[in-house]
Amino acid sequence: MSMCGRYASSANANLLRMEFDVDDVFDGLPGPDYNVAPTVAVPAVFERRVRDSGEVRRRLAPLVWGLVPSWAKDPSVGSRLINARLETVAAKPAFRKAFSLRRCILPADGFYEWYTPEATRPAGRSSKIRKQPFFIHRADGQRLAMAGVYEIWRDPTKDREDDSAWLRTCSVITTDATDAAGHIHDRMPMVITREAIDPWLDPNLTDPKAALELLGVTEAGQLEAYPVSTAVNSVDNNDPSLIEPIEEAADEAPAENQDTLL
Repeated sequence: MSMCGRYASSANANLLRMEFDVDDVFDGLPGPDYNVAPTVAVPAVFERRVRDSGEVRRRLAPLVWGLVPSWAKDPSVGSRLINARLETVAAKPAFRKAFSLRRCILPADGFYEWYTPEATRPAGRSSKIRKQPFFIHRADGQRLAMAGVYEIWRDPTKDREDDSAWLRTCSVITTDATDAAGHIHDRMPMVITREAIDPWLDPNLTDPKAALELLGVTEAGQLEAYPVSTAVNSVDNNDPSLIEPIEEAADEAPAENQDTLL
C-alpha cells in the first residue's frame, strides 16, 4: 500500500488563519481530528479569484478528502483518489487540471504509517500480520504543510444555485519517502516549504512544470517517527492520546536496511 491514508490535524481555525495568512475563513471547518481518514472533511488553504472584483483571496475552508474529478459520473470515485503521486499528478487525467488550476495546502500535525516488524511476519499467508503504527512529524514541532490539489464536482440532479449541489474534494500529493519515513514506508506526503507557499497557491501560476519545480524533497533530518498505540487502527478512536509515543521493543523498531520497507 503506497499511500498516505491517515493523518492528524488538530489546529483550530484561528491558528491556521494566522499561520497561513488567510483572508477568509469559511463555515463547516472540522474540529481537531487526531485520526483523519479518507472521505471526511479536512481544513484546507487555497486561493480563489473573486468573480466580481477579480481580487485573489486566500481561503481556509473544508474539503472532503478523496478527489472527485469534475467529469466523474459518480462521487464515490473519490474514495479511491485520496493520493496523487508526484510522478504522475501533472499528467494523470484525474489530477492534471486540478494541478494546473487548483492547488492547496492541507495542514497536518503529522501522518501515520504502519510497519510490520520482521519478527511478526508470518510464514504462511493465512497467519495474521501484526503491524505497528508510527506517527511521523516535523522534528522542530512545526506543522506540516502537505501539498494537495482540489476539485469541484456538481451533482447534475440538483440546481446549480443549491450549494449542496457542489462537492469540494481534495487529494494529498505523495512522493518517495525520506529516511525518517522510508524506514517505515516507501511513500510519504509531499510537504511544501514555507518559501514556496505563496507561488504554490497562486491561481495565476498555471504552468504544471513551474508548479512541479516548487515541490522539493523533505530532508530526512526534518522528520521524526515514533511508535504509537494501535488504537489509531480504528477510525472510531479520535483523541490526543493517538499521537503520544509508546515504548517499543528494540527488535521491533524499523531497521535502516531499505529491504524492510513495506
